[in-house]
Amino acid sequence: MSNRFTIDGSDALEAQLEDLCQEISRGIQNVVPKHKLEAIVLGGGYGRGQGGVLKNEAGDHAYNDLEFYVFLRGNSLLNERAYGAALRELGENLSPAAGLHVEFKIDSLEKLRSSSVSMFSYDLVAGHRTIFGAKGTFQGCEHHLEARNIPLSEATRLLFNRCTGLLLAKEMLRDQAVTGEQADFIGRNLAKAQLALGDAVLTTFGQYHWSCPERHERLNRLAVPEALPWLSEVRQNHAAGVAFKLHPANLSKSAAVLKAEHRETCALALRLWLWIESRRLKCAFASVRDYAFNEREKCPGPSGWRNYLLNLKTFGPKAALDSMAARYPRERLLNSLPLLLWNGEVSKEPEVATHLRRQLVTQASDWQGLVAAYKQIWPSYG
Repeated sequence: MSNRFTIDGSDALEAQLEDLCQEISRGIQNVVPKHKLEAIVLGGGYGRGQGGVLKNEAGDHAYNDLEFYVFLRGNSLLNERAYGAALRELGENLSPAAGLHVEFKIDSLEKLRSSSVSMFSYDLVAGHRTIFGAKGTFQGCEHHLEARNIPLSEATRLLFNRCTGLLLAKEMLRDQAVTGEQADFIGRNLAKAQLALGDAVLTTFGQYHWSCPERHERLNRLAVPEALPWLSEVRQNHAAGVAFKLHPANLSKSAAVLKAEHRETCALALRLWLWIESRRLKCAFASVRDYAFNEREKCPGPSGWRNYLLNLKTFGPKAALDSMAARYPRERLLNSLPLLLWNGEVSKEPEVATHLRRQLVTQASDWQGLVAAYKQIWPSYG
């Protein structure tokens, strides 16, 4: 593993990121008592030595978020209640001076050692930078290094989150013109989706890897046992996604150009979504409506009272009487996102609008209102 934050960032940028990490470490130690703090780990691209470098006439600059994992002894829920607000405030105070978003996630090494592998846990254990704590932070977590064991549901979750980014971009593109800040947001989310399409294919075939250049090499070499007419297009998009991740750029494209790129990316994402979900759920979905209206359980696993309480907390008493009350709430979003992103103006289709109101437990009747209801729920289940 590289001891750098970036592949080719300047020495000045590397030193700036190192100083920032030390400042953040001191800030966390002022919030969390010594006896509770096990480790502070930088994850994400910078933790893996592949953080984005924005290059301009003023030099090299960090671009991506800084994602810190704060591992505490004891119960994670109690620790979140005790220290979560203070850490969020610390992140908000540090972000403006850092010039990028600083975020913290409270976690437990004990829980990580006993949990099954996911894309998140694999990425973190395989590539990270320990800011505070003894060497061998992830001793006992070796099973998280088995990328071939990442379940197919993780490919779905990746697409779900990146396609939500496409939905947020679609909302902005409804205007005739976009601001520079909006253009940057839209371009960034298009690039994330382009990268995710190839990553989802690799996950499906057990070939995911923590390094994005290595993932692209694997995608180019991938031999598949079935005809995938869209694979060449996925490879082209993945190349663009990797390039943007390592060397992002502030975009100044017109709304018309961004709309065209958005349409192309969404069309390809739809093909991947239906292919992966047909494979995962062992049910052929020929269209968005086939998928969204199918009552097959899309988030199998622990159910019963836990899901009932989550639905009650998230959607209120009305959801407790719904037939989906015993299902994990993310399933409602999986049934809603495809219709909002790919089905056009839902307000013109009464059956679709009724279905979305039921899924999102809202009285909204138009696309904008339904998207607003979706956005309110998604952060809790992304």
